[in-house]
Amino acid sequence: MSTPSLQKDAILSANELSLAFGGAPILDGATLAIYPGEKVGLVGRNGCGKSSFLRVLAGDEEADAGLISRKQGLVTGYLPQEFQLDDEATVEENIRSGAADLIAKIERFESAAELSENEMDRLQAEIEHLDGWNLESRIEILMRELAAPPADRIVGYLSGGEKRRVGLCRALLAQPDLLILDEPTNHLDAAAISWLEGYLASMSGACLFVTHDRYFLDRIATRIVELSGGRFYSHDGNYSDYLVAKDERDQREQAAEHKRQRFLSREIEWVRAGVKARGTKQRNRLENFYAVKAQKAPDQELDMELVIPTPPKLANLVVEAENLGHFYDRDPLFLGIDLSCKAGECIGIVGPNGAGKTTFLRLLMGQLEPAEGSVRVGKRTEFNYVDQTRLELNEDNSVLEEVSQGIDSVRFGDEALSVRAYLKRFLFSDDRINDRVGNLSGGEKNRVLLAKILKRGGNFLVLDEPTNDLDLQTLRVLEEALINFGGTAMVVSHDRWFLDRVCDRVIVFDGEGHVDIQEGNYSYYLEKRRGREAVIAAAKPKPAKKKRERRDDGKPRKLKWKEERELEGMEETILEAESKIEEIEGKLNDPSFFIDHSEEAVGLAADLEKRKTEVQGLYERWEELEAIRVAFEGAG
Repeated sequence: MSTPSLQKDAILSANELSLAFGGAPILDGATLAIYPGEKVGLVGRNGCGKSSFLRVLAGDEEADAGLISRKQGLVTGYLPQEFQLDDEATVEENIRSGAADLIAKIERFESAAELSENEMDRLQAEIEHLDGWNLESRIEILMRELAAPPADRIVGYLSGGEKRRVGLCRALLAQPDLLILDEPTNHLDAAAISWLEGYLASMSGACLFVTHDRYFLDRIATRIVELSGGRFYSHDGNYSDYLVAKDERDQREQAAEHKRQRFLSREIEWVRAGVKARGTKQRNRLENFYAVKAQKAPDQELDMELVIPTPPKLANLVVEAENLGHFYDRDPLFLGIDLSCKAGECIGIVGPNGAGKTTFLRLLMGQLEPAEGSVRVGKRTEFNYVDQTRLELNEDNSVLEEVSQGIDSVRFGDEALSVRAYLKRFLFSDDRINDRVGNLSGGEKNRVLLAKILKRGGNFLVLDEPTNDLDLQTLRVLEEALINFGGTAMVVSHDRWFLDRVCDRVIVFDGEGHVDIQEGNYSYYLEKRRGREAVIAAAKPKPAKKKRERRDDGKPRKLKWKEERELEGMEETILEAESKIEEIEGKLNDPSFFIDHSEEAVGLAADLEKRKTEVQGLYERWEELEAIRVAFEGAG
């Protein structure tokens, strides 16, 4: 077989790759090229072979057939899901190992006496290409922004999440031409994810990454590649563009399959009639029939039919926390939380690792006694807790044994469903239902856990990081199930897309003891926070102020009585204005509104834009008045 050339301008190409495990094809003639500077998001169902393909590209695994071509001198960085660190070395030593080749070049360059002038020039050019002279500052920035543990900590004593952040720092340090990342946002909080988005978007090298974080895909990807049926399907643009393109592709495939079936239905009667194919036309017709019949139908992607058992009715009191606080050693995890949970709402919980989110859940469920304050639980409230750690799974059991626990059926209201039929709703085939839990992928184990715990019922569902390891299709099904759940739900997650879809309220832990409770979804919270931060930033004294902010003698002036009253009521005024905007947006986002009131839509949309402009003006006025007040008090 001749060696295919590298696609023009590509830094790496995979040509006709084949890979199978236990007879099941993972890659089936898969071909893909990656070009300089592009950011490629790789998507597909759990178990379709995404991680295996990344391992093949990184050289950790070999394909059964096919060829991988790389641009000469290509520098590659790789963060696998199951990464290896030196447990006996420190955090900094492990991170530095990611730039071992660069460090060796620098050390060789610094031994200038042993080098010729040409070697010096070549080494200097290579070091500058890799930004080697800024290596120390890059290590410092990576460790700070990705919240890595202290540099002198021994890696063997770190948690899984801490080790992953060290591994990510190590992968990014070398500033490779191609960065391969498998779930880079796992164990990162929102601030670290935001920084990583900016870093990857601005880096000059190419990046191929697998992630379940749909906002991350939307903001970073310049191309989405779907792995399905062992082959790649490439779509230019981000995740939102991909969803549109995939829908169009599915419709084309369905139309083609419908046309194929109609053809076979017409021709089958002729074939059954046993017409002897003596003539050329008859032979061609028969050959065409068998050729079309042999064509493979498009793969049918089945979704989980995740239905949460009907919850018992809640009382007026669901769960209430008053002045709730807790400590870790002597340091406060959080203090002064007041919360009243409502029937039918979904509350999202966000915050950095170690901020106290899981502790807060355990306090609400009565598993811990609070250090301060109190928790009241309604008489009808029944908790159902999906544990983040997955320690409840026995990997020696079969899937059926693990979920059934000796009970043959699951109740849905007045109906009963066999456990085997129940598991099929979670996309477990008959063979997989009888397989050991220990043989499953991470995503499959998460589905087993969901199936096992959701069958218990309850009317207060507590999910601690339920989105870890779920593929994008399964995430959408879980979202729909939560949206339609009749009880109360509380969800801890770093998945911003997920939080935006399901949450009516968010509780945000900042990691320094402060907790913010905000109506609306996570994006709405971020919008409000940015507004507050802008006001605070504008209120800080500045060297140059508008003339009206100072008296004739040049000193900052005091607010007038009328301006003081205006400032005191400004927050309430803005909240009222924004409430009206939400009301209008709710109407415009309601499909039924356009059925009964379509003639009002244009005027309402114009009113919405006018009110948004007014709110912007209110924020600017607030900044102005606050700046005058702060400047005057600072001068005093």
